[in-house]
Amino acid sequence: MSTVTPDAPAPGLPVLKNLLGERPLAQIVLFVGVIAALGWLGQTMTGNMARVGILPGFGFLSHPTNFAIGETLITYSPESSFARAIFVGFLNTLVVSLLGCVIATVLGVALGFARLSENPLLSGTVRAYVELIRNTPLLLQLFFWSATFKAFPAARQALEPVAGVFLSNRGIFIPAFRFESGTALAAVSVALVIAATGLALRRRIGLSVPTALLAALVALALLAALLVASGGLRVDLPVLKGFNIVGGLSLTTEFGALLVGLFVNASALIAEVVRSGIQSVPRGQWEAARSLGLHRGQIYAKIVLPQALRVITPLMTSNYLSLIKNSSLAIAIGYPDLVSILSTSANQTGQALETILIMAGIYLSISLAVSYAMNRYNKHYALRGLTR
Repeated sequence: MSTVTPDAPAPGLPVLKNLLGERPLAQIVLFVGVIAALGWLGQTMTGNMARVGILPGFGFLSHPTNFAIGETLITYSPESSFARAIFVGFLNTLVVSLLGCVIATVLGVALGFARLSENPLLSGTVRAYVELIRNTPLLLQLFFWSATFKAFPAARQALEPVAGVFLSNRGIFIPAFRFESGTALAAVSVALVIAATGLALRRRIGLSVPTALLAALVALALLAALLVASGGLRVDLPVLKGFNIVGGLSLTTEFGALLVGLFVNASALIAEVVRSGIQSVPRGQWEAARSLGLHRGQIYAKIVLPQALRVITPLMTSNYLSLIKNSSLAIAIGYPDLVSILSTSANQTGQALETILIMAGIYLSISLAVSYAMNRYNKHYALRGLTR
């Protein structure tokens, strides 16, 4: 009796099926249609731009801007190129976003723990704060903080809530650290050596993450004290002179309003994330820990937080990304962020599409970098527990 062996499928078909799904012909037609539509849109756009005398492309980036920027972290003048102006906006956005994420994390974690307090007054106050912030538009909050900062008194009657910190309608003045010539590079080099040593020791002798961080902070504090004692690092305090405040580091009211608005809004969301993460740990583990004689701090550090981080970390990533993208609302209160500078550039050059593409690319790059860093942290620490 002879048997008929069916023909083996072509080796490339399974791969093609995995790539295109059950209906490869429909997928191919859809792909070709999308490419054709994009090509038609691109041709129409370039034709319309040519009719009004605008050449498509990114050549305008090397042209002078002819406009000033009120707040810059690097040297800039109206004769600078559009590329440098965009970099100024990128740095402004990056600084306010990073500071907002750090402050929002610290404040949000504290509020999350306070939300779980057994004190009804404290818990109720935090709950009211969270509900108020979560249920009002961020843009409205930014307008409120902008009006608050602009209502500060003049420099001569500036508020001084803490020694060396002045609040006025001209800006916020805080102490600044000034490196003497040649000491900044040495300090950064020593700090990098300390960080590398901490990582090496952690891998070799198995230090826990909190212990390694504490040791690094102590070493950096000793380094700062040594620099101050040797005169390589000095603290520049702002002082009131005449009708103005000189010295220290000055921040504009727009920067202050944006920063406060962003971290206040994000802290309310982070507080709920922390609360839900802690409450996700089974109640029986709390009772078992208490039966072993562990106090509340040990229970949080050794049992609750390592497990809660598995829930908290992915949601924190989402909150960080939201804060970074929400910083684009800075244009509403006059802070020269990336969106503000690119909008001005588009108005002056007519290259609206190119500026939108640059804006989208920069925000996409920042978001992907933050997501990658948080995913690495989640994989190596949160999913294993911080004590390992």
